Amino acid sequence: MSGAPEQNRKRRSFKLFLISTDLQVQDDLEGPILLSRGFICQEQDQGRTRKDALWVKVLDNGLMVKIEKKYLLEISADLVGLVEPVSDLDIRLNLLNNPDNLRQLASLPTNAPLWVLIGAQDELAEAELKYIGPLSGGSSALYFGVELKGTAVGRGTCNGSNKGVRYFSCPDACGLFVPVSHIRLRHWSSRNSIDAPEKTKDRSRRTNHGINGHRSNNDRSNQSHLRRISFNHNRPKVQLQTQDMLSRTAESTPIAVYNNPRGSSSPPPFHVGQRVCVTVDGIVHGGEVQFCGALPGRSSTHVGVLLDAPAGNWDGLYKEHRLCHIPCHLYGMLLPVSNVFAEQTSPKPILKPALSPNPKQSPTSPAPAPRLPLVLPAKQALKPPLPPPKPTHKPLLTRPLPPPKPQNLTPVSASEHTNGSHSPFSPLRPVDDEKENEEEEEGVDDYGGTGLETELEVGSMVEVNDPPLFGVIRWIGHLGAVKELVAGIELEQELSAGTDGSYLGERHFRCPTNKGLFVKLRNCRRDSRFPVPEKPVNQVERCNSIAFADWGSERVDEHTPPVDGVEARQLYEGSKRGIQGHLNSCYLDATLFSLFSCCSSADWVLFWPSDAETNQNSKLAQDLLRCEIVNPLRRNGYVCASKTMALRRLLEAANSNAGFTNQEKDPEEFLNKLFQLLRVEPLLKIRSVTQQAQECHLYQLFPPTLPASPAPPVNSPIPMASPASMRVASVQSLLESSFLHGGLKFAEAPSCLLLLMPRFGKDFKMFDAILPTLSLDITDLLDDTLRQCSICQAVAEWECVQCYEDLDITPGHLKQYCQTCNTQVHSHRNRASHNPVKIAVPQGTWSGPLHHTRQRMSLFAVTCIETSHYVSFVKHGPQASDWLFFDSMADREGGENGFNIPQVRGCPEVGRYLGLSEEELSRVDASSLRESARRLLCDSYMCLYHSPELSLYK
Repeated sequence: MSGAPEQNRKRRSFKLFLISTDLQVQDDLEGPILLSRGFICQEQDQGRTRKDALWVKVLDNGLMVKIEKKYLLEISADLVGLVEPVSDLDIRLNLLNNPDNLRQLASLPTNAPLWVLIGAQDELAEAELKYIGPLSGGSSALYFGVELKGTAVGRGTCNGSNKGVRYFSCPDACGLFVPVSHIRLRHWSSRNSIDAPEKTKDRSRRTNHGINGHRSNNDRSNQSHLRRISFNHNRPKVQLQTQDMLSRTAESTPIAVYNNPRGSSSPPPFHVGQRVCVTVDGIVHGGEVQFCGALPGRSSTHVGVLLDAPAGNWDGLYKEHRLCHIPCHLYGMLLPVSNVFAEQTSPKPILKPALSPNPKQSPTSPAPAPRLPLVLPAKQALKPPLPPPKPTHKPLLTRPLPPPKPQNLTPVSASEHTNGSHSPFSPLRPVDDEKENEEEEEGVDDYGGTGLETELEVGSMVEVNDPPLFGVIRWIGHLGAVKELVAGIELEQELSAGTDGSYLGERHFRCPTNKGLFVKLRNCRRDSRFPVPEKPVNQVERCNSIAFADWGSERVDEHTPPVDGVEARQLYEGSKRGIQGHLNSCYLDATLFSLFSCCSSADWVLFWPSDAETNQNSKLAQDLLRCEIVNPLRRNGYVCASKTMALRRLLEAANSNAGFTNQEKDPEEFLNKLFQLLRVEPLLKIRSVTQQAQECHLYQLFPPTLPASPAPPVNSPIPMASPASMRVASVQSLLESSFLHGGLKFAEAPSCLLLLMPRFGKDFKMFDAILPTLSLDITDLLDDTLRQCSICQAVAEWECVQCYEDLDITPGHLKQYCQTCNTQVHSHRNRASHNPVKIAVPQGTWSGPLHHTRQRMSLFAVTCIETSHYVSFVKHGPQASDWLFFDSMADREGGENGFNIPQVRGCPEVGRYLGLSEEELSRVDASSLRESARRLLCDSYMCLYHSPELSLYK
């Protein structure tokens, strides 16, 4: 039979336990969660456990919890694979109460006679054992493959195959894969044939998921020590034991709290993790079962489904009870069990296919039988199997049994060639008939699994035989009448009976003489001299796994204002500080760190009022942003990537544009989608000359038509080059030019201003450097406000766009004039063609020079980009040198499945450059720029300004 149990024992290194009583654990995020008696647990973190408690992974739901040892019973690992497919916990406990019987069933030989439980009425049917083992390469759950006999012929669900993999051969609709709870030994005698069914009358409720009850759990631990387990069959209702549980969810599999209540008289028709279909507005959607059972206070069975597409409206809660975990309510749906169908079935009634009486039908290509899920209703009295029917004159329309299938030979011999001639066989050491027959019945190759051939390809390094022969696959295909795939291998060493890549005179590949070998692909296994390559991991799901437990950050509910100065530097500076990056998240990490780490001007979005009933997503996103990201960042100086991944999931669910969880995005796209999700008021209101005010969150700067003229050399402690070596523009000049040429004005003074720098890819930049203006003057960019005349400081009434670029009147600056100065300036013949525009002046009497405070905004952060990677510079205090540099992916621990290490460091040197003028910076020797200054000046992407006074009104 299968060697899976022995292989699992070799791989396991942790102990396995059984939960001995019902436990209720409290999770900070999920709330109360029920762990039922009979759940199987796997020990975790062997070296860091306390004496009285253990970290364990609950294999039934994937939850990582800490449980006191007094509630755990150690079990033998060789029994776990047998009872794992049995999802009914009472039956699982009863089976474990008799370990000798389980071991006896696991050691049954091929063709052993059995009783098997089938049908809606739980009838006992005659069957023969054909296979014991897992149904997928990475699973340790053991199933029994049986061939139905006698009156049960034609009542199966397969022909010995499951999901395209053949485990044994039998006629169509005569094969079943069932857990150990569905089989009984059968002894054919006159006495036993009558008494055998009586042995099963004491059995408890059973689930009959068949192959649908399969779960995949990798690398479970194995210990030879077995503690005797005794359970009370008719136990009273157990008082729940309450424990505290840390949030260490091992996988993304949600936990079903109310699955299969104890008082239910029938097992649930679906199990957690099963693929199902539901109909929403006439459209069929696929999904995965997260909950199946009776709702609190109700007796009817409902199913909670996590949909593949955002077409739902349920968040996993029912009357304040959390039934399961749904990341976003758009992906959740709670339905009556009658409205949910297994994925491979149809909502329409399914008729059993008629059996063909045609004896000429080829047994090697039977008509495919529909794979129907084996679902049992409420238990009824067991019916003994009917005796074989006596011959009558009227022929019975039963499915004819096919002739015995010819044994597959390994290696491929010449006798299999269609011409039937005798030729030398392929040079491979003969395999005895018994071993080959065993492989044919079990469907398991030498590697220990049945799915390896899908992983092997031309160029794969493999080994065959024992002791092994090593080589490289050079060809894969079919040879003559051999129905299975055959691999042509070039061996490392010569073989006396080897070929040169030819088979029966036909060349399939080229290799040196005596090094070619042809063997069935399923008998090849990976070269054991090299480590098995890691399977691709879903990095989105992995971000919520136990792998990030050591990198986690705590939730902080209390509002935490930002710190500044020396205190901010002490909080943030160092490795593993800031926001951890993961899977192209640098656009989000750098933007959030810039906005919230040392500035509170954007805090109003964290408290923007929203209706929790109508805008549930907005409320969830706001709570996540405030309590899981911003507050922990300001209190502890660090945020785990799993928190930002949760925000990215919400953004992806709320927008039709996918990719927020794994693709590269821009800060402006992220901010626009985030503010839309939070449903906050736009940051900016900008009015053009002829239109109403437009609202937006960010503003894209456009370059001026003429670059600034160079100035004469100046004295500076920074190395200068002469003539000017860099094309430089300041944010102040870029903003004024953009507004002036676009005819734009701020309808109201903004409290927070996010400006996108003009960029045209990596290879072409209009400016070599952009100087972030420390204090941005927006007084002359405000609409309907008092403005000074550029010449006499009186109240300005006119504005001239053409004068902005006039070389005789301070070019590159806004020009507005009072009535007198406007007449004088434009009386010159060089300005006769100018067209000054009348500007609005607030009502009132204004005379003489105008003295009032200018409206200025302060720079508090700069986000930069280089080779598609975003970083940020943040000002953390009033001093010119108070600057921090943040990179969410500054370092790396591990390989592909490793972790990014965020880093924050001080960079006071950039303050020297920010204090220069455009002319001074244009003469700085570019080669003298330090790395931090170069990134700030030459790679700036977005400059963030704020007005602390106006932020108070938000």
